Amino acid sequence: MTVLIITFSKDNESISLVTEAVEAKGKKVFRFDTDRYPTEVTLDLFAGEFDGGIITDGDKQVKLQDVSSVWYRRMRYGQKLPEDMDSQYKEASLKECRTTIRGMISSLGGFHFDKMAKVDMANNKQLQLKVAREIGLMTPKTLTSNNPEAVRKFAQECQEQGIISKMLSSFAIYGEQGQENVVFTNPVTEDDLKHLEGLCFCPMTFQEKVPKALELRTTIVGHQIFTAAVDSQKMAGAAVDWRKEGKALVKDWQPYQLPEDVTKKLLKLMAYFGLNYGAIDIIVTPDNRHIFLEVNPVGEFFWMEIYSPHYPISQAIAEMLLTGKN
Repeated sequence: MTVLIITFSKDNESISLVTEAVEAKGKKVFRFDTDRYPTEVTLDLFAGEFDGGIITDGDKQVKLQDVSSVWYRRMRYGQKLPEDMDSQYKEASLKECRTTIRGMISSLGGFHFDKMAKVDMANNKQLQLKVAREIGLMTPKTLTSNNPEAVRKFAQECQEQGIISKMLSSFAIYGEQGQENVVFTNPVTEDDLKHLEGLCFCPMTFQEKVPKALELRTTIVGHQIFTAAVDSQKMAGAAVDWRKEGKALVKDWQPYQLPEDVTKKLLKLMAYFGLNYGAIDIIVTPDNRHIFLEVNPVGEFFWMEIYSPHYPISQAIAEMLLTGKN
């Protein structure tokens, strides 16, 4: 039987870590790079007297009937399509690629880490915050809006601590030279509040600025919980969003023991969404409150394994992929 990992060609070390862990147990892994589909990788899906399919990548091939589990991780459909391809045809191709791959995933038997429908539901940040509050986790005051007046009123309500802005989705803006500019979390200034006209083109999310003693990344695999902490406030560029200085801080993460009540609530959150995996962001305040920010059902973990605290997360993932439990 074979573990199918669905990702893209420039994904990070997490893919090789899990692949090595699975292969060390004597099992096979097939990697499906979605950015190389449909130009370099072929996918044949059959429906009729015999259902099934075949993914072919060069001289490597896997029959979908032989897939025992699937790790639904990263999607970059059709990234190798010609740059000069007519935009209408390219858009149509990308939609068809997305529909084909997601349909293939949905039809796969075996163990899903995690089921696509559950990942899709968990990706709704507003629902995450609602459920987190209902099970007793503390969350920041939050407003998502395209209404400048509502934002200014929210800023007044949070005047003492201030507010930050963020996006609900992850994306980057590319410059004329092709340089990638990732959209991070940013503080909202008085001048920003005077210039909110752009909200009519794109809504934004605003949150109260929670004071930070530490920032936590909790990675949950089944019922195994791995938490690391970093002092983001010691570096000016990381004070609002530690990801801005992620490379500089990568070796500064340390093991952290979550309070038992927070652990139980996080497991309840995971159970609500039916997730076996989640990367959770938490702020620890100076008065030791634990403020839940979000759970990413396909979030990163590799730096917590490669660097300190050297957690065996890939081993835990491999075990779930091979047994459906941990």
